[in-house]
Amino acid sequence: MDNILDIAKKVLKTEAEAVYALIEKLNSNFEKAVEIIYKSKGRVVVTGMGKSGLVGKKIAATLASTGTPAFFLHPAEASHGDLGMVTSDDVIIAISNSGETEEVLGLIPFLKRFNVHIISITGNPDSTLSKLADVTLDVSVKEEACPIGIVPTASTTAAMAMGDALAVALLLKRGFKEEDFAFFHPRGSIGKKLFIKVKDLMHIGDSLPAVQLDTPMSKAVIEMSSKRLGLTVVLENNGRIAGIITDGDVRRGLEKWGGRLFELTAGEVMIKNPKTVSEEELAAKALSIMQGSSITALVVPDNKGNPIGIIHLHDILREGIV
Repeated sequence: MDNILDIAKKVLKTEAEAVYALIEKLNSNFEKAVEIIYKSKGRVVVTGMGKSGLVGKKIAATLASTGTPAFFLHPAEASHGDLGMVTSDDVIIAISNSGETEEVLGLIPFLKRFNVHIISITGNPDSTLSKLADVTLDVSVKEEACPIGIVPTASTTAAMAMGDALAVALLLKRGFKEEDFAFFHPRGSIGKKLFIKVKDLMHIGDSLPAVQLDTPMSKAVIEMSSKRLGLTVVLENNGRIAGIITDGDVRRGLEKWGGRLFELTAGEVMIKNPKTVSEEELAAKALSIMQGSSITALVVPDNKGNPIGIIHLHDILREGIV
């Protein structure tokens, strides 16, 4: 028996070569397929049976998440009522490696009644499916990656790669931006980076630690400890931010003054001009400021310089913004 790693390397090499070979197969048909989908007023309906169906689901999902409305239609279920989801404005992408899949071919006469465009993705450009389609994308492969040559491996990889090529071409043609992608992924990491603001995560009200300039350090430490944010804001008499005291400042103060630290006032220990961030700023920007300054929290002031919140590193990371 061959070494396991050698087998894996051969599989990956075969599949990589299958995808690379698609470059030479790209022609005006690909441009036509993109143009048909781009001009469509409806959705892209992707269909396929078995492994091709699984590939189709992925292609539909990728299209939908990049600005091209799409869904997967199971060919067997279609003839039992699901054809009602198809409209005359839609475009069909039919996937079949052989181009002779019975369930897929059985749909074509009914789909033709809608007068919709049909794009086939097949490994057999001379197949029945190819002849019935308006445009065919050739995803034929030299060999499958399995030793017996019949398990869909390289062929499914090639079909999926062709679907990605369609999606990306349409993405660029539509001028689809990162913000648009985030709109469809509001709970994904990109969506969170682009939508969640400082005001959505900051600590406010009673959870905001604050002391006055003349507050004894003994009480300032208690305020810090009770609010559990690792710092306290120090306020001027008019309520504006004078500075901050952090856990690190307390440790350094003990090293410098020993027990006498607690006889000092907050104003004598604080750090002036602390780093701040606007409540309307993205939380991702606040994270960047913290990382750049090697700190774990930022004070959030209003337009008068009064503190309205504190945003902490842990709150941002807990939200999955990295």
